[in-house]
Amino acid sequence: MKTADYLKQIRGKTAEQLNDELAALQKEQFNLRLQHVTGQQNKTHLAGDVRKRIARLKTVLKQQAKS
Repeated sequence: MKTADYLKQIRGKTAEQLNDELAALQKEQFNLRLQHVTGQQNKTHLAGDVRKRIARLKTVLKQQAKS
């Protein structure tokens, strides 16, 4: 999914939905970290992608909190 599309999608969600998605992404990040440590991860770029999506979510949450 492209960044612009992802941002449009998350900006249309409520804070509760964003927090749920944030929790899911953090769980995914943890699982990817475990896979990396145990040597099971073949697609190493996924960890960076998840980290960036978490940062985008947190940014949108802060912007919504200011409004």
